[in-house]
Amino acid sequence: MTFKPQIKVPATYMRGGTSKGVFFNLTDLPEAAQVAGSARDNLLLRVIGSPDPYGKQTDGMGGATSSTSKTVILSKSEQVDHDVDYLFGQVAIDKAFVDWSGNCGNLTSAVGAFAISNGLVDASRIPENGVAVVRVWQANIKKSILVHVPISNGEVQETGDFELDGVTFPAAEVKLEFIDPADGDGALFPTGNT
Repeated sequence: MTFKPQIKVPATYMRGGTSKGVFFNLTDLPEAAQVAGSARDNLLLRVIGSPDPYGKQTDGMGGATSSTSKTVILSKSEQVDHDVDYLFGQVAIDKAFVDWSGNCGNLTSAVGAFAISNGLVDASRIPENGVAVVRVWQANIKKSILVHVPISNGEVQETGDFELDGVTFPAAEVKLEFIDPADGDGALFPTGNT
């Protein structure tokens, strides 16, 4: 009997805001999954545990809710004046589908911490103490985001006293700046209403 080969892919399970997801460095993915397409989608579906007809994602890292069935892929940025390129994949629970069309603002707040901890941000841009500003290119929506990451003793400060509705325990506060968030027609919200 033959089985599919087992592979090891470094990943980090992170919370950002009221969401959780599995974060990857693009260069850690198998070569075929380093580009958009079915190999990437199939890998992420398997990691999250989808499609799951039982809706539990027991055989994956997904949490059986839309806010816990998410993936992030980061790489050093190819954009001028940006540190990292950020791809967000919303993984369907009961279907074999990864939606690459949007962004997750909640997980965006964890992008800076992952990027710093994984060496994707130039060390000269990270203060010993204070706030590091990570310049993010959100590749799904083609927008710039600044992520303000608290730093203590040269490392990401994860603990703190910031409380967020929907999250049980306090943590460090991470501020986001969405640069020019309106779409090409100037609409700030999907309906076009303000």
